Amino acid sequence: ILYYVRDFSGLPGLEKVVLSSGGIEPIDTNVFRSHVLLRTLDLQKNSWRQLPRGLPSGLEILHLGHNRIHSLQESPLEGLKKLLPFLNLLSMGSNRISSISSTFFSSLQLLKTLDLSSNHFTKVPHDLPRSLRRNRDMSQLHNLITLSGLVSVDGGLRLPNLSVCELAGNQLRILPARLTPKLEKLDCRQNNIQEVSFQQPAGMKLLKHLFLENNSIQNFEANAPTLVRLDPKGNNTDTIHERELKPLRRLQVLNLHNNKLSTLPALNLPKLKLLYLDGNPWQCSCELLEVKKDLLAQDVEIRPAIRVTAERSVSRPIRELHVTQQRVQSGKVGRMKKWQPSRCGVGSEQNGKFFDRPPRTHTQFTLI
Repeated sequence: ILYYVRDFSGLPGLEKVVLSSGGIEPIDTNVFRSHVLLRTLDLQKNSWRQLPRGLPSGLEILHLGHNRIHSLQESPLEGLKKLLPFLNLLSMGSNRISSISSTFFSSLQLLKTLDLSSNHFTKVPHDLPRSLRRNRDMSQLHNLITLSGLVSVDGGLRLPNLSVCELAGNQLRILPARLTPKLEKLDCRQNNIQEVSFQQPAGMKLLKHLFLENNSIQNFEANAPTLVRLDPKGNNTDTIHERELKPLRRLQVLNLHNNKLSTLPALNLPKLKLLYLDGNPWQCSCELLEVKKDLLAQDVEIRPAIRVTAERSVSRPIRELHVTQQRVQSGKVGRMKKWQPSRCGVGSEQNGKFFDRPPRTHTQFTLI
């Protein structure tokens, strides 16, 4: 049953109107315009398909939840943008809204509380008012795509059903730690994150994919046993310890491309299938060779190959480096000779996917 509200002209002193749960759909869009003293308007649980027009300019609280509103685009917004400079609470939960015009909040600069729960959003609206103190329970937001210019995410935004959160290209300094326990993918690429502490991902019990590309991460501790993919490439990490990776018992893909690693610890990762290691200044050592052998024995695909360099660089990249038991004199590169396997060397017969393949002549550099 629909009830049509035509006129409140006989009630000039109205300050609060509650018309909830009545199936009401006004046919006169200016029915509230003359009520200049109106401060609170409750239109919840009705049959509104768009925002009401002609609202009084002094309105402070507007409830429009549990209606049939599906769009907040330009045409129905003119009245709201121009006539509601004092609005401080706007509730539009449980509608069918999937997007909001980029200029929707431009005139609502006193807005303090916003409720957009149980709609069809895939991204948080742009240009939220700076006065906003609380984003209330966006409980049905499953896929958060865009948040622009963020410096921090402090957990004040409750997203209990969020499974995908993409925060790439912001200015985050720390990894968000209190988003939701249901989160499965967190994308924090191209931010200003400098470290990942043991506590930060601990509350994300279902986290499977963590992307940290192109930050400034120097220290990394991965306390996320459910991770399947970890991608901290393009950072400043120069050391990784075995204990930091030990909790990652389900990890299948690890991307360490373009960091500052020169050594690699034993990787006790039983599910690991794919490892990216190129773009690091690797130093040849017997320990690194042992790590390589262990990874190959576990059928881990390592791509592309590591380029091994000596401590003192030369004009052309060294393909193989064999340190024999001869007396070493610092800074001198000796003659080239035919390749022969040495106890600590990286032989061509096991180069495969880990080290660059040797030249066809099978030569080596020997330090003398």
